[in-house]
Amino acid sequence: MKINILTIFPKFFETPLETSILKRAIGKEIVEFKILNLRDFAEDKHQTTDERPFGGGPGMVMMIEPIHKALQSLGVAKGQINKKIILTSAKGFLFTQETARNFAALDELTIICGHYEGVDERVALNLVDEEVRIGDYVLTGGEAAALVMSDAVTRLIPGVLGNELSNQDESHSEVGKMGHPQYTKPVDYNGWSVPEILLSGHHEKIKNWREEN
Repeated sequence: MKINILTIFPKFFETPLETSILKRAIGKEIVEFKILNLRDFAEDKHQTTDERPFGGGPGMVMMIEPIHKALQSLGVAKGQINKKIILTSAKGFLFTQETARNFAALDELTIICGHYEGVDERVALNLVDEEVRIGDYVLTGGEAAALVMSDAVTRLIPGVLGNELSNQDESHSEVGKMGHPQYTKPVDYNGWSVPEILLSGHHEKIKNWREEN
């Protein structure tokens, strides 16, 4: 799978992509990440990617031209089969575990990181398949959202996790489902003990306890 991220802050992704599950997925060549600096697609010598909004108002708005040229350089476009272009946006639909599963089944996912006061609406109308948010709050930019989605999607791709059962019975694997409590050594710490049922070796009782909890 390919994951492309369009951003004005490419360094934001350097350390996360060299860490943990994302690093493992890249090392196994299961996922290929491509981070594009939108400033490289700006037309002027100052590499401008934002301008004041028409009609007035506070803040700056990201321009359509650098975004469009970056997408063209990747050879991706709205409406392609097994590919999707999304824009991080506070007004987009909510990203969920089901969304992550759907994205993980794609051949290529392209994420455009919104910023400033917003993005020229023509991007949403003409260049992307969906607008997505990760919660009901406003972030400084879409980089954090892009990283959250990349992590959630990558771990669902077969071969990425060491144990393929790890993501089959965890929180949100079904709507409204939460994972059961987990314990490990020591059995007793500071007077706080592990539930005896987990030490019993009785698999059926343990299974029932976990389902109840």
